[in-house]
Amino acid sequence: MSKEIKTIGVLTSGGDAPGMNAAIRAVVRKSIANGLKVKGIKKGYQGLLNEEIIDLEAHSVSDTIQRGGTILGTARCMEFKTPEGQAKGAEICRKHGIDGIVVIGGDGSYKGAQALARNGINTVGIPGTIDLDIACTDYTIGFDTAVNTAMDAIDKVRDTSSSHERCSIIEVMGRNAGYIALWCGIANGAEDILLPEKYDYNEQRIINSIIDSRKRGKTHHIIINAEGVGHSVSMARRIEAATGMETRATILGYMQRGGSPTAKDRVYASIMGSYAADILLAGKSNRVVGYKNGHYQDFDIEEALNMKKEISEYEYEVSRLLSV
Repeated sequence: MSKEIKTIGVLTSGGDAPGMNAAIRAVVRKSIANGLKVKGIKKGYQGLLNEEIIDLEAHSVSDTIQRGGTILGTARCMEFKTPEGQAKGAEICRKHGIDGIVVIGGDGSYKGAQALARNGINTVGIPGTIDLDIACTDYTIGFDTAVNTAMDAIDKVRDTSSSHERCSIIEVMGRNAGYIALWCGIANGAEDILLPEKYDYNEQRIINSIIDSRKRGKTHHIIINAEGVGHSVSMARRIEAATGMETRATILGYMQRGGSPTAKDRVYASIMGSYAADILLAGKSNRVVGYKNGHYQDFDIEEALNMKKEISEYEYEVSRLLSV
């Protein structure tokens, strides 16, 4: 028999992403509309272990949908990676009457949710990460805002790069996934895009490309570099020495995590949050919400974690073709 749910907890874990507040808001209001109590767990799994748990009402999430970051806070927690920490977290849930938890975060957060499910707490994950690197879903909360933030900044760097006839290396976030770099490379019309999944560390090819472009009359050059490739500052020095073209590195950094979420992030997050509450209301557990092939769906967490996601070869080839 499915477990009757009376109280739902919600937490955000790992890196923050614009739209997380919209998801929290949806979980709270959908649950309350169905007669459930809602507990907010502050600072992710660390807050759970520290029992930083608060009651949430419908008004608690008023005026939050437009805010970046997460009103619940987030943190990384090494203790929760241990069986002892996971068992302790489940026991704390029972102590506070929490029957099910919605976890908003990335793959690492899902592993924590999976552990809670194994310890008897119904769990559902919502994909909240700017990196778009969760394989079971075509969309992750925060990606659209992060890309638009980076795109706007790169446009501004291009203006000054053009004025000074420079080469500009602009580093965007993405330690293991190059989706932000790929999208910005296409959207900003970059001459080169360096992705962790694709870059062969052949710097001479980039140098040759800059030299060839200058021979054709091109006066500036934009390189979008993913965080996972990195070393933008030292790369800029080497390129300047090899080409004679003034070269500057700009690292956009954590600005990409902040800011008011776009309409797309607000809407997707709201629907995913509502969907997650529905899953728990149905008595299901160990699930993750995804958006796949135009539909909102849910997957087994283990199945989701075992899926692999790769950069689209077609999109990558388009980015290279359009940069010529």
